[in-house]
Amino acid sequence: MTDQPFTAPLDPSVPVRIVFLGGLGEIGRNCMAIEQGAPDDPDRTIMLIDCGLMFPDANMHGIDLILPDFTYLRDNARRLSALVLTHGHEDHVGAIQYLLRDGDGIGDLRSDPLPVFGAALTLGLARNRIEEAGLMPKIDMHPVADGEQIDVGTLLVEFIPVTHSVPHAHAIAVHTAQGVVLHSGDFKIDLTPVDDRRADLARIGQLAKTEGVRLLMSDSTNAEEPGFAPSESDVGGVLRSLFAKHRDRRIVTASFASHLHRIQQIANAAIEDGRKIATLGLSMKKNVRLGIELGVLQIPESALIDIEDIDSYEPREICIISTGSQGEPMSALALMARGENKWMKLSEYDTVVLSSHAIPGNEGNVNKVIDGLLRVGAEVIHSGVMDVHATGHAQADDIKTFLSIVNPDWFVPIHGEYRHMVANAKLAELMGVPHNRIVQCEDGDVIELSADGLAPIGRVPAGYLYVDGIVGDVGQGVLRDRQKLAEEGVVVVVVTVDIQTGKVLVGPEIITRGWVYAPEAEDLLDEACDAVSEAVEKALSEGVRDVEALERDVRRAAGKFVSERTKRRPMIVPVVMEA
Repeated sequence: MTDQPFTAPLDPSVPVRIVFLGGLGEIGRNCMAIEQGAPDDPDRTIMLIDCGLMFPDANMHGIDLILPDFTYLRDNARRLSALVLTHGHEDHVGAIQYLLRDGDGIGDLRSDPLPVFGAALTLGLARNRIEEAGLMPKIDMHPVADGEQIDVGTLLVEFIPVTHSVPHAHAIAVHTAQGVVLHSGDFKIDLTPVDDRRADLARIGQLAKTEGVRLLMSDSTNAEEPGFAPSESDVGGVLRSLFAKHRDRRIVTASFASHLHRIQQIANAAIEDGRKIATLGLSMKKNVRLGIELGVLQIPESALIDIEDIDSYEPREICIISTGSQGEPMSALALMARGENKWMKLSEYDTVVLSSHAIPGNEGNVNKVIDGLLRVGAEVIHSGVMDVHATGHAQADDIKTFLSIVNPDWFVPIHGEYRHMVANAKLAELMGVPHNRIVQCEDGDVIELSADGLAPIGRVPAGYLYVDGIVGDVGQGVLRDRQKLAEEGVVVVVVTVDIQTGKVLVGPEIITRGWVYAPEAEDLLDEACDAVSEAVEKALSEGVRDVEALERDVRRAAGKFVSERTKRRPMIVPVVMEA
């Protein structure tokens, strides 16, 4: 490591490839690899930037998490020099434990722990899940400071401060043989951040003016939103006025457990209003403690109380900072909305502040929690009625400002749904990047930077890896079955036959869930049994004795009857048993 600015030796003959494994065309799964050197080069370096997860939508029944496809990383596990982290959000660090584990990860393919570099807070936020999975021996964490520069194989990597909705976020400048490749990380241009740590636009400008930025890959999330993103400090003023207005009520706030700047402002408003602060939710408790230990949060110990002691205080003396701002069904806030939280019950004397904005796909869960909170009598304040949230992502004018400073040779929009990336590409063209130097990529694309410019050269596997409980790679087939069950139901047909004599001994019996309500459809079920019985007896009379063949006949007969009589297509499960 070095503390002095440096430049990497340029060598037009050495290609640099970027492999996109997630985060392009979606919100989440942010993961990409940068490799320098030809595939057969013994000094070839592969560096991973971020390894995040994505949360499922309503159609992914039973799925807990969605991960990047690790096939490319497994194939190159021994060549992977390091993992570099931009910041501590789950969509950037939440998949690390799955990358490290044995089986479908790289844990059993490497002989040494994987080096991981990031801010101390970023590593701390990532560490919890890795520890829970018992995988800390497979990782070697290295905290870095703002502006620090490290060697990763043949690459030189620089951590440039940017502002975001989690403290200590970084843009990553990779000094390569083809020039500087700049990854913006998640960012906005906040001129009045809570911690006074501003984006180091001066260093980015210095890179642009001296070495030049050969390729910029930039956050697209809010590219469709006009204007500048509001400062996080603006939320503090709203919170203080809200606390003053609700001075006689207990106040419960909900935000991301990683949004320590928001937590700091909630704590400041509560302390100013003479309240004690209690955290609710395991991740909130852990992150607040981590933030205090690292000096990121400035909350005096005298202001903190345990959640089990809140009944010792008057409602107006309490502020609770809770998890559950995204409506997660088992979160502390969702349990409160259902009256099932063991630590507290809400009433008409409570004000609940959702200091967040729903992640795309979570709107339904958030609305359900808001409805539940209102039903128990609480007053609910959210970003739709007051400015209790500020985005952490650059809006159009932030992006244009950033582009004017960087002035890249080539531009690839990243981090966002496809429409966001298209909007970001248009902003780049507006700011002077030639149309033919803007490359639209998607997950799985591989692009190469060479003396001839930037060009797509192939694809790698980049599909979804689904996690259901502790099971990875549930698969599209299972998801299709679950969707069919949810939409059409299931019909189980059980029949027992004597293979030797070719006679039906018992049944058919039909068990159904989600197709028709059996007590109210006895006649229909009897007719279905008759149709199946007729098909089985016919097959037996024709000499069919194979159980699998009989099950096909059962499925065909039951499916035809169900479709003709109800115009529905539930899952048909035939069970033929031999006597």
